[in-house]
Amino acid sequence: MKGFIAKIVWALLAAVVWLPAAAAEKISFEVSSPLMVAAGEAFRVEFALNASPDDDSFVAPSFEGFDVLAGPAVSKGSSIRIVNGSMTRSVNYTITYVLLAQEAGNVTVGPAEIAVDGTVYRTKPLPIEIVAETSDAAAPSGNQRGAAGAQQQQSAESAAQGQIAKDDILLRAVVSRTSVFKGEPLRVTFKLYERVNVAGYQDVKFPSFNGFWAQELNTDNVRRQRETYNGKVYETMVAREFLLYPQQAGTLTIDPAELTAVAQVVVQSQRNIDPFFGGGHENYNVPRKVQSQRINITVKPLPAGAPAGFNGAVGRFDMQTTLPAERLAANSAATYTVRISGTGNLTFVQAPKLALPGSFEQYNVKTTESINTSASGISGYRQFEYPFIARAEGDYDIEPVEFSYFDPSRMEYKTLRSKPLQLEITPDAKAGGETVVMQGRGMSKEEVRLLGQDIRFIKLGSAQLRPHRQPFLFSGPYWLLLSGILILFGALYAALRKRIRESQNVALVRGRRANKVAVQRFRAARKFMEQEDRHAFYEEMLRALWGYVSDKFNIPVANLTKENVREELHRRGVPTEESQRFTAIIAQCDEAQYAPAASTRMNDVYDAGVDLVSRIESTIKR
Repeated sequence: MKGFIAKIVWALLAAVVWLPAAAAEKISFEVSSPLMVAAGEAFRVEFALNASPDDDSFVAPSFEGFDVLAGPAVSKGSSIRIVNGSMTRSVNYTITYVLLAQEAGNVTVGPAEIAVDGTVYRTKPLPIEIVAETSDAAAPSGNQRGAAGAQQQQSAESAAQGQIAKDDILLRAVVSRTSVFKGEPLRVTFKLYERVNVAGYQDVKFPSFNGFWAQELNTDNVRRQRETYNGKVYETMVAREFLLYPQQAGTLTIDPAELTAVAQVVVQSQRNIDPFFGGGHENYNVPRKVQSQRINITVKPLPAGAPAGFNGAVGRFDMQTTLPAERLAANSAATYTVRISGTGNLTFVQAPKLALPGSFEQYNVKTTESINTSASGISGYRQFEYPFIARAEGDYDIEPVEFSYFDPSRMEYKTLRSKPLQLEITPDAKAGGETVVMQGRGMSKEEVRLLGQDIRFIKLGSAQLRPHRQPFLFSGPYWLLLSGILILFGALYAALRKRIRESQNVALVRGRRANKVAVQRFRAARKFMEQEDRHAFYEEMLRALWGYVSDKFNIPVANLTKENVREELHRRGVPTEESQRFTAIIAQCDEAQYAPAASTRMNDVYDAGVDLVSRIESTIKR
């Protein structure tokens, strides 16, 4: 009975936790298919929904240009995951069609529709490139690569290079505009266009944007998209995006960006090896260096007739002012606040000039800002606070604050003005005649203090000066420091002489550097292991093991055998099982170079070799 009640309680808790989470989950409806297909080739188009749809609400596209071989095939799935007491539930609803491409060309799969709780969701149109069928079945890009006889004669590496066409990987610079005013922003986007599988990127370099002030935009949430460029369908990805503000008029150049894309290519193996022994297809990483085009930007100078208070602000702005009280007591502090908000080169907006009477003390302007950078430009506000102290009583008229900017959309200057301010300064009844006015500049209003009787009188008469401490030269600490320097010099000289003698002993130097050289070779082997280059991996492992014992025991490489290595390890106190492990790993590496891919795990061989050298090194140093 208690168990049944506990199950009911857990079920209620799960419902309470899951229902708000499920309601807050964002619903997405997306379509996926291959980027390119060959004419006459069957392929799959999948429509994926992360929620449960309404019954009979799916509306499929017309699939013009394709033959529908099968579908719709519906698959449903759901999962519940509890991590640290937090429950999440995911729903997968997939509709699959099998289509047959009819003839070469670019065909677009129209949007599909589906309803969830009465709300209709649509997929984006999906372009697919249909290419003519090629005789080389191993070419993943679908391009014509030449006769089959010519490819059989070239090496596997050359065949892999031939699989990547010149326009299979592109890097383009896309600008929002090519003609702007000085200070007017433009957006440049560096986009990668790919028609092959890319494993990674190397040597990425972006221009320095000479003549521009550059602000990088956040592209973490930008997703891959499918685009048609020059009649071909590509998978596109935004590499970097910048907001540029030209700082000078004339023709400015955006230099090319460049990078090396590492494409993964599958080619038919040229070795006459049975597939059981690892033959068939081979994977190759093909580096391809690409760069974007050079773009010229025409920067127009700002029109003549700028207002006197114009300081280079370009965009659309508003100004709000917060005025101090119209009646103040003398020697009291107040603040005049100006906030400028809008969109444009807000980072370069300077504080407007505030003209105060000569009897007022004005301190450093305090600036606060809240700036947001987006693809449309920089927006937000900059706020300027002008702290001051009115020292003399009377009536004063404060002139309005003016802020001028250039509006590029209307191609005209605009000037914003605050309200005029009339201040009445009344006598300071508290301070009386004992107020001391601080005339210093560079102080904030919080640092201003009124001083009274606490200022001491300057002492008159001749000063009596005498030395406070003895000179350091020829003192006790001086001789102690000198002795320490001489002792340190002698120790360094002896250590240097010892190092020179040891460096002349070639066998000793090789023995000490054996472990370091082996570690470097193990690192090289690990890189080959990550690249899945079996032949290079085992060759580097053999170099590391044989080279270690050659350097450590001063045995020429030509004289190295498994027997004399075991004898030398035994003579140095290494256990017999460790020497047997050494010869076993050597034999395993020799066999694995020509064995099938699944016979030996490179990771196990690598770990065993590193562990063995570490054990031998620790045993010999005892």
